[in-house]
Amino acid sequence: MTSVLSYARTCFAGGAHVPPDALPSLADETARFRGVLEELSGHLGSGAATMNGVTLDQLLQGPFSDAMTHAGQLAMLRRLAGSPIPAEDFVAAPIGTEPFADL
Repeated sequence: MTSVLSYARTCFAGGAHVPPDALPSLADETARFRGVLEELSGHLGSGAATMNGVTLDQLLQGPFSDAMTHAGQLAMLRRLAGSPIPAEDFVAAPIGTEPFADL
């Protein structure tokens, strides 16, 4: 998902999308993923314009949709492995703008 969301980030920051190299540990990968999310969140939260005529609808239907599909696949694999993710009512879940303060 880091690669998919890094591509979405290039729609704001520019640059060529190059898939990231593998990192030596899960902790390193988690830190990189959070960094990408925080940067992308900053672009979205600031109302920054996208580049090259990419619309927010295209981001939603492209890389964001792809990332959500991957999240669903991970949830399914956890269920199959006997370690399901706890249920969450996302309609009633609190939504905030603080980046990952509770993670």
